[in-house]
Amino acid sequence: MSGHSKWATIKHKKGAADAKRGKLFTKLIKEIAVAARIGGGDSDSNPRLRSAIAEAKAVNMPAENIKRAVQRGTGELPGVQYEEIVYEGYGPSGVALILEVATDNRNRTLAEIRHILSKHGGNLGETGCVTWIFSKRGYIVVEKAKANEDALLELVTDAGADDMREDGDNWEIFCPVESFQQVVEVLSKAGITPSVAELSMVPQTQVKVSGKPADQVLRLMDELDEHEDVQHVYANFDIEDAELQSLAQQGS
Repeated sequence: MSGHSKWATIKHKKGAADAKRGKLFTKLIKEIAVAARIGGGDSDSNPRLRSAIAEAKAVNMPAENIKRAVQRGTGELPGVQYEEIVYEGYGPSGVALILEVATDNRNRTLAEIRHILSKHGGNLGETGCVTWIFSKRGYIVVEKAKANEDALLELVTDAGADDMREDGDNWEIFCPVESFQQVVEVLSKAGITPSVAELSMVPQTQVKVSGKPADQVLRLMDELDEHEDVQHVYANFDIEDAELQSLAQQGS
């Protein structure tokens, strides 16, 4: 998974900066509303809503904003109804892409995403063309400096995680979706703050890219992340840590 946790960490740091401009708030409000519409407004019985609210709280979204987003999703308050769409496609060098979108204008969003992909050497594919490469998993990154390997492994395994891997300066922890919240809570009680904690589409195979294609991939990922309707972007690129960090700094 070389480069994967590094990209996720870079993305989350970028997200923290976005929160200051309100951009991340907008995306999280959409996610909360969609989750509430699909699974109901009770976070105790709606894991997706619980995860979205936890992420919103982590970036200090006011409780009233969260409450209103839930109520808009359940129909208790009037507001824009967002349609959830999943697009699949390819980036440079055949990198597989899954885009989770929430939009109030399907045609506009589709045209804009096609344009972004085309500009960076990618294209949309048919439904199902790349989903077989990914599986929905809880994905958590803990810096090695924050935890002893054996103690961390025992902690997360007891909480329901089923895999932990080394990736440079980090430990990558994977778990079933239904165990995600429990693993996060156990880490919190142990005083361990993950660099990344999210429900993610984790690739089972990866495409190694370097040089110009690697730069193209990151520029594509950045522009997709910037789009206001794109909630999540998942990809199976593998860029070596040093090159990924260097390219990310050049693009910041």
